[in-house]
Amino acid sequence: MKSTTTFATEVQQDPVDATDKPDGGVPRPSLVCHLAILTATFCALVFYAHYALQGNMASVIVSSLPLLSSVAVDQNSVPPEQPVVLNEEHAPLTAQATVFETSRITTAPAPAPAPAPAPADRCDGHYIYMYDMPARFNDDLIRDCGNLHPWLDMCPYSANDGLGMPLGDEGGVFPGRGWYSTDQFMLDLMFHSRMKRYECLTNDSSLAAAVFVPFYAGLESGRYLYNHSTSVRDALQLDAIDWLVRRPEWGVMGGRDHFLVAGRTTWDFRRKADLDELWGTKLLRYPAVENMTVFVLETSPWNGTNLAIPYPTYFHPETGADVLAWQEKVRKAERRWLFSFAGAPRPGSNKTVRAEIIRQCRASSHCNLFHCGGGSADCNSPAGVMRVFESSQFCLQPRGDTATRRSTFDAIVAGCIPVFFHPGSAYTQYTLHFPRDHGRYSVLIPHAGLTAGNVSIEETLSKISPDEVRRMREEVIGLIPRVVYADPRSRRVGFRDAFDVAVEAVIDRVAKRRRGEADDGREH
Repeated sequence: MKSTTTFATEVQQDPVDATDKPDGGVPRPSLVCHLAILTATFCALVFYAHYALQGNMASVIVSSLPLLSSVAVDQNSVPPEQPVVLNEEHAPLTAQATVFETSRITTAPAPAPAPAPAPADRCDGHYIYMYDMPARFNDDLIRDCGNLHPWLDMCPYSANDGLGMPLGDEGGVFPGRGWYSTDQFMLDLMFHSRMKRYECLTNDSSLAAAVFVPFYAGLESGRYLYNHSTSVRDALQLDAIDWLVRRPEWGVMGGRDHFLVAGRTTWDFRRKADLDELWGTKLLRYPAVENMTVFVLETSPWNGTNLAIPYPTYFHPETGADVLAWQEKVRKAERRWLFSFAGAPRPGSNKTVRAEIIRQCRASSHCNLFHCGGGSADCNSPAGVMRVFESSQFCLQPRGDTATRRSTFDAIVAGCIPVFFHPGSAYTQYTLHFPRDHGRYSVLIPHAGLTAGNVSIEETLSKISPDEVRRMREEVIGLIPRVVYADPRSRRVGFRDAFDVAVEAVIDRVAKRRRGEADDGREH
């Protein structure tokens, strides 16, 4: 048996690791090896925790296998064991420590799916607030329809929300639906009826782009225009103004966001003094009303507050299909007359050229004269008037009692090209509804040359080429939707009519006022 000294000397002379013992003793890995394995395990767990949370566990485990194999220690390459001193800071990782550290590893949570965008509010910027006015300002007037005119019963005309009684076929003049015996002064009721079904009405005036005042000023004034004192004529209108200015909605902009429809010409509301012999009321001269936008059938060239909108015609389509069917009918109509005139003379009037128009029409074999008030002609007959216009290339539209005529819009509906003799009959009036380029849809023959006898209507119109006539007629036919008022009871109109054009104009005007911009309503 060897001595202790001899054993120690042998160890010093042959310092080999236990793993090299030829006697197959249990190998003892070095501390470096342990640390390498533990480090690899820790790394694998970190990767596992990170990617498993994102649903990629399987792919991470596979990708981690090369990493684990790369840290396997070749024990033959480990250097001779050296003394290692470990303290708390560098203590070997234990299972408990590994779990604790792993539990602290967090990943950013997956972003929540973006919420679906809220549907756009198609009424944003188009809401209208409509007053619920006392019945004396509107409904009571219709209930008393028999007294709306001094010598006419207006009840048949107030039927069907102001459209009047339905018209029959009239020998093919009015095929299909949408035709009514409409009085030209029923726009107050028609507009209110349509507004009741306006898709962007709101009960919250703070959302409103404009405020509608459903006072039937036109119908109300028609009761007392003849043989009544100014105090009687003005009474209900002053009552309506007093009611309005007390509303909190009025105070927001002093009425500058309010609008009203008075379905007569401006001259019925512009009496200059409180004299019984003067015509009309003073509605449009009151300061409060001057702040508002008032739609009338004919406006004053000296006042930009009021806006002119089309006279009602006999056509009130329910749908866009009704309009298309009518447009196709008038497009194909046989127009055997070069021009026509439907009207009566104005004896003693120096503001009209009707006498010369009637003279020239009678002298021409190319003119169809529908002389109202004489013979069998009846200008109150919708079928008679429309039959004349549908058979003519051009329809003469001189001034009448005032500068404008309902006949202009009846002619357009019939696809007949209007001929004007004064710009004030259309061009300076219906700027919202007619194109700025007046030559696209109409002819202007200055009345001065006509009254002087220097101009022949027939010769002037004959010089327009057939191609130009067709182009102009197509432009006129294209205007039909913009100048008719759709049936106010329809919920499927499907086209932009005269009502829509007017409402859009007042919304735009109020928006400009809020921004402090100019608001010339005569612009498109």
